[in-house]
Amino acid sequence: MNNDSVGKTITVAAILCIVCSILVSGAAVSLRPKQQLNKQLDIKKNLLLAAGLLKNAKASKNEIEEAFSVVETKVIDLETGEEATDIDAKTFDAVKAAKDPKKNVRIEASKDIAGIKMRAKHSKVYLVKEGGSISQVILPVHGKGLWSTMYGFLALSPDTKMVKGFGFYQHGETPGLGGEVDNPNWKKQWIGKRILGDDFKPVIDIVKGAANPSSKTFNQEIDGLSGATITSNGVEYALHYWLGQDGFGPFLAKFRAAGGM
Repeated sequence: MNNDSVGKTITVAAILCIVCSILVSGAAVSLRPKQQLNKQLDIKKNLLLAAGLLKNAKASKNEIEEAFSVVETKVIDLETGEEATDIDAKTFDAVKAAKDPKKNVRIEASKDIAGIKMRAKHSKVYLVKEGGSISQVILPVHGKGLWSTMYGFLALSPDTKMVKGFGFYQHGETPGLGGEVDNPNWKKQWIGKRILGDDFKPVIDIVKGAANPSSKTFNQEIDGLSGATITSNGVEYALHYWLGQDGFGPFLAKFRAAGGM
């Protein structure tokens, strides 16, 4: 066959495409376990940062694992609040489960204040144990902002009424506006705020502008994000949803009834 023929050119190109596809596919398969481990490590790091258990965002793997050693992970049934002992907490992924018709729940429009449409039937919860007792309850939360679904962690005091820490680890909000959910100063003001009332219903309020220290409800108010009302509302609605009866409400009630498990 002539080296310059169309047939030989097509044959060589086809062989190159097949070889490259095999190499790329092989690399993707071989790297998948490492990618999963890195993803899990990143989630642990962001959980620890939100809870104030890790100060350095550039901490090493060993530092992250050591800090995470005081955290107990459980999977719970969101409807009943009971622990789902038949689900492996190490491999369970609520984001994937929320896309699986067999593992998800469609949220009624009237109740979907977080704008997520679907949620998994189960969720992970994290209990921080220090000195033989639980010092924090950490909940994964997510909700719709202006441009994206925002994923974060909310750390609560053992009585579940106060915020111990809060932060997002994934979002696509506008830098300088809604993206200020990442601002350390904004996240810092959450610490010590009242998030549940005496009836254990959500009371946290992200106000327009700055919270007024002289207000009677100042201890449950957070400064609004300047120029990002929709993102601010999205954060508040997400927390109200996940702390309510359709979110972690049943689990938190059982947790309190059991004296902090």
